[in-house]
Amino acid sequence: MLDQAIRFLLDTVFGLLTYSFLLRFAMQWLRAPFRNPLAQAVVALTDWAVKPVRRAVGGYKGLDASTLLLAWVSQFLWLMAVQLLTGPGGTDAATLATLALLACIELLRAALWLLIIVVIIQAVLSWVAPDGPLSGVFNALTFRFLAPIRRRIPPLGGTLDISPLILIVIVQLIIMIPIRWLEGAVLMLFR
Repeated sequence: MLDQAIRFLLDTVFGLLTYSFLLRFAMQWLRAPFRNPLAQAVVALTDWAVKPVRRAVGGYKGLDASTLLLAWVSQFLWLMAVQLLTGPGGTDAATLATLALLACIELLRAALWLLIIVVIIQAVLSWVAPDGPLSGVFNALTFRFLAPIRRRIPPLGGTLDISPLILIVIVQLIIMIPIRWLEGAVLMLFR
């Protein structure tokens, strides 16, 4: 019972950190506006770590490498903490290598889940508050992913845009097939 409580706390703390770093990276990469309550909250949650790491790790081709590195470190520490809590407590080289690769895969999975959540929020906001204070940030986060689908599939009846649904299905398939395969391959590699 105590293990479940500790696991819940680990998932909450590290999940909040990982998703905050990922969201900050995505907002910078996709040029989302930072003058809104969501962006200010993300910056407030992550500045304590991003600012010092940014001094040592510069950007790469317009991408904020320090924020992405922090997201990976957070994911790695999360997996390590869960491993130490639930599995045999080994920190040998093979275990660390497995966790490092799994952290990359889990970070990719988290980014895909973040995309799904952002697409759902953007779709709901487009119905209830299309000109609200958060619509700009969600439109910026989803536009690059929805635009190719919208070019190929016009709105049904001229008004019903099903591109968010199609994107969610595609992302779910990516999570189900290649991501799970990669995870299985890493686990088989280090057995």
